[in-house]
Amino acid sequence: MTDDDGASVTDSEEEIVEELIEEIVVEELIEEAVEEAVEEIVVEEMVEELIEEAVLDEEAAEVLAEEELLAQAAAAAAEAAISPYDKPGKWYVLHTQSGYENKVRQNIEARTRSMAMDAKIHEVAIPMEEVTEFKAGKKVIAQKKMFPGYLIIRCSLDDDSWYVIRNTPGVTGFVGAGNKPSPLSRREVEEFIRTADSPTDDSPKRARPRLEYELNETVRVKEGPFADFSGSVVDIDEDHMKMKVLVNIFGRETPVELEFSQVAKL
Repeated sequence: MTDDDGASVTDSEEEIVEELIEEIVVEELIEEAVEEAVEEIVVEEMVEELIEEAVLDEEAAEVLAEEELLAQAAAAAAEAAISPYDKPGKWYVLHTQSGYENKVRQNIEARTRSMAMDAKIHEVAIPMEEVTEFKAGKKVIAQKKMFPGYLIIRCSLDDDSWYVIRNTPGVTGFVGAGNKPSPLSRREVEEFIRTADSPTDDSPKRARPRLEYELNETVRVKEGPFADFSGSVVDIDEDHMKMKVLVNIFGRETPVELEFSQVAKL
């Protein structure tokens, strides 16, 4: 074989080798491309799974939140169905200065927390009622205290709770016969705690009659929680058209602040 033939053989071998190398490179490139495509598919599937999980978690959270709201509403409805008289403790009446009822309630609640008496002093309330008034020629519905100068408190009364309540600034005493606080009856509790019905458009205007009253005069209460009670006038505020009448409440003579429109001469 000549040199030319030898050169030809060598060239052919080199070409074959180059072709093989090219094929290998192409195969490797194809494999890499396939691997990348597979990885992309896997990543896409993972992303889709994560999105689906996130959507499911969000839906589950919404369902849970809705269930919690329904449970809370059911619990609130169940609690509302329970008479306040049947809750732990008993209800008592506290006497305080008229106009300071909210402040005294805040004082009691603050002392209850600071002295860790939550297990014995449960609730303090100011009995309210809705009344219709006319202001600037317009009828408005206002919230007014049923018993100015009084609070009601639900507590498990013993020496400790009595001390905390009685020594709260603004509290002048419990209402009761002698020195013994008298708990309210079921009827009284449900009457004082209930939400007052909204007055209708036909509700009459509360008149403010110009009447002359005298100290120690006996008058009859004609409206409000003490309707049909009689008592002696012990203080008169003509500027504000109010008076204090000594009424027998829970077996004790107690001054009650009333508007002139709430009483009548005997």
